[in-house]
Amino acid sequence: MSIQIGNAPCSWGVEFANDPRNPPWTQVLDEAAEAGYQGIELGPIGFMPEDPGELSEGLEARNLTLVGGVVFQPFHDSEKWNQVLDASRRTCKSLRSHGAKHLVLIDSISPRRAPTAGRPEEAEQMDAAAWSAMVERVRAVAKMGAEEYGLTVGMHAHTGGYCEFEPELERMLTEIDEAILKICLDTGHCAYAGFDPVAFMARNSSRISYMHFKDIEPNRKKEAVANRADFYEACANGIFCNLGDGSVDFRAVRKALVDFGYEGWCTVEQDCDPQGATSPAVDARANRDYLSSIGFTS
Repeated sequence: MSIQIGNAPCSWGVEFANDPRNPPWTQVLDEAAEAGYQGIELGPIGFMPEDPGELSEGLEARNLTLVGGVVFQPFHDSEKWNQVLDASRRTCKSLRSHGAKHLVLIDSISPRRAPTAGRPEEAEQMDAAAWSAMVERVRAVAKMGAEEYGLTVGMHAHTGGYCEFEPELERMLTEIDEAILKICLDTGHCAYAGFDPVAFMARNSSRISYMHFKDIEPNRKKEAVANRADFYEACANGIFCNLGDGSVDFRAVRKALVDFGYEGWCTVEQDCDPQGATSPAVDARANRDYLSSIGFTS
């Protein structure tokens, strides 16, 4: 088994490129490298330089590989399609410029779904026409990423979006050809949505192309769901704890990866507030050390 461990700007609180609280992109690269990571994700398009030369210089100076990038956009909203498409194409161009492999698609948080995060029995469901339209938008970006840019595209279920719960993720995968859309499985978002990432991995191993490693503190999750907390409020309150301190069984995750012969990148994502009380650099080191202690040595 050959698994490499990366990290992502969201572990430094970078969720939106224009957030004035974001740390400098160079700081993220510095601290990721110092914590022992081999790779880094792009973050929201516009956070890291879109000039290939400038970003290449920054990556090479720290011996970091660009692993992939996330399109975290409102696929559910037909009126935002031009915004989604622009972010998708710019992300694809950046990834290809640096030889990155993974394009991750996420339906971003909807105000209508946000209060029912982690509550599958209460969450509003799209009607057939709205769902089909969202699937078509996901399919269009997946096809662009795979066929025009040569990327491996993975669907990522996310808290508060219209592809959050296990049946929604599986339905999306059923309706889009595996040749252009695979799975980026995020262990923390699985746990937030109430399904077991290890059991899901066992059933869908052939389609998993990429992993996000995230842990969730069960008491903070219980509070967030009970209080219908905003996702970013929950992040600021520490719902995503250091790996090994929450409810995700990463030893079982590792065994599942070994059992189905997974090779490639697994990326740590510990979403937090960019000006929160914790130190992203300290957490990044703790997470890397924990993964090394359970056998993720590369």
